[in-house]
Amino acid sequence: MTTKIYVGNLPYSVTDSSLESNFAEFGNVASAKVMMDRETGRSKGFGFVEMASAEVAQAAITGLHGMSVDGRSIVVNLARPREEGRSSGGYSPQGYAGKRSDVGYGNGGHGGGRY
Repeated sequence: MTTKIYVGNLPYSVTDSSLESNFAEFGNVASAKVMMDRETGRSKGFGFVEMASAEVAQAAITGLHGMSVDGRSIVVNLARPREEGRSSGGYSPQGYAGKRSDVGYGNGGHGGGRY
């Protein structure tokens, strides 16, 4: 089973392949992915690496946490599982999240509503 590692405070110059090569010296890397901004196509400054085993992952965490990459001290630790049920708002199958009864159309105030 693979172990997922979070890598933060990455310089924008880091790519998937350079991230993988940095971790490969500690053991077999199943995957390495730098998170990219959808709109700009630029790195978000963090990524995830999946290592072949927990022992290899721990060795990589110990060896790379705090290491300076292009003048930035990177953060390396075990990735936390995604939290289900967290919502940043926006549209969901239940409709628009973030509904408030005191704002919007038809509640008086500017833009019409009840008189």
